[in-house]
Amino acid sequence: MNFPARLDIPDDVLEIARTLENAGYEAWCVGGAIRDTLLGEPNTDYDIATTATPDVVLRLFKHTVPVGERFGTVAVRTRRRHHEVTTFRKDVVTDGRHAEVAFGVSLEEDLARRDFTINAIAHHPLRHEWRDPFYGAVDLQARLIRAVGEPERRFREDYLRILRGLRFAARFGFDIDPVTWEAMRATVDGLAHLSAERVREEWFKGLRTARQITRLLELWTTSGAARIWIPELLAEAPTTPTPEVSATGSPLIHRLAHVGRLHERSAALPALLGDQGGDLPRDPVLLTALLCIDPVAVLVRLKASNVEIARAMAMMTGPTEPEGTSPVAVRRWMAAVGEAADDLTLFWRLRHGAPALWEPVIRGIRERGEPLSRKQLAVTGQDLRDSGIPPGPQMGAILDRLLALVVDDPTLNTRETLLAQARAMA
Repeated sequence: MNFPARLDIPDDVLEIARTLENAGYEAWCVGGAIRDTLLGEPNTDYDIATTATPDVVLRLFKHTVPVGERFGTVAVRTRRRHHEVTTFRKDVVTDGRHAEVAFGVSLEEDLARRDFTINAIAHHPLRHEWRDPFYGAVDLQARLIRAVGEPERRFREDYLRILRGLRFAARFGFDIDPVTWEAMRATVDGLAHLSAERVREEWFKGLRTARQITRLLELWTTSGAARIWIPELLAEAPTTPTPEVSATGSPLIHRLAHVGRLHERSAALPALLGDQGGDLPRDPVLLTALLCIDPVAVLVRLKASNVEIARAMAMMTGPTEPEGTSPVAVRRWMAAVGEAADDLTLFWRLRHGAPALWEPVIRGIRERGEPLSRKQLAVTGQDLRDSGIPPGPQMGAILDRLLALVVDDPTLNTRETLLAQARAMA
């Protein structure tokens, strides 16, 4: 791959670089934005590596956030955007999760500590110079994920790099260099030392960005990463570990079709094989529920939010669909599942590979504003108290019965009608 003579760098990034250079410090654009630009991928996040130490960066720029000052990183805000500015550094001590870094090193030493060659390319935004000491451009051209330097050492420095490599391979459709792949598998047990939050972030990012979901799943399972963090992904280990995945006839499809409840979801897999640009939602919670035998256990283990865990629980417990497609049946179902209605509808679509028959009915119910919850009733608890009904379990039961009435017949949802019904129920 030949480097372009110049890149179209955003003006706010150029301003940061000029400020640093004018103060006597080097400033280079590095990392994912350079990689994505060379691949023709859209990007807006430019990271800058510099000889300036964090205290200097904080002094030179008015609007800053010390997001990782101990590791040399300061976010500089210009034109309503933040760009990370990081001091050239090298790792002094690492334990697979954390690193102690030292400043005062060269650009080449800084690039040498990065994970993969495709992420170790630097571009000077003002002089339009390139630095690529590890031949990342060659690997971009070859569509290859290859570790910088000695692969096992790279992964033992930070085990998260294994998951990042899997994500990049799935996102770009790249192969993994055989030596790098074997090092991933040799060090994969180190993933157990990572925090759940870091693993969750990689899993979610992977689901959002993979060109083919099956490619990501195959890499997680054959590398051993799923065994450590998401054993619910498959109930049996693959018999032929390999980084090479064929989208057609992948053994993953056949395994998914025979594992627990996953046989019900196998119809979705042809759609999931499609490109990222398809109309399927890239919701990581939804996809986790689709692909894992017990998504609630997965999300609890990965320390997802309570809201995300509750969504998965609702998708597992249902009822997963209305008893029919009549407005009454769909309203009853929507009232029963509450906020989970949209998730369950999308879940059905993913399992069956086609829109749910009740989707237009849902749209009509919402457009007409038909009541589905207590808060949509034309009466409140205070109205019932004013009518002589004391607060307590009896009032709650009456409100539930009133809701059941208006769910079946929305025309009953008037104050006068519901108060009369409430008095009769009391």
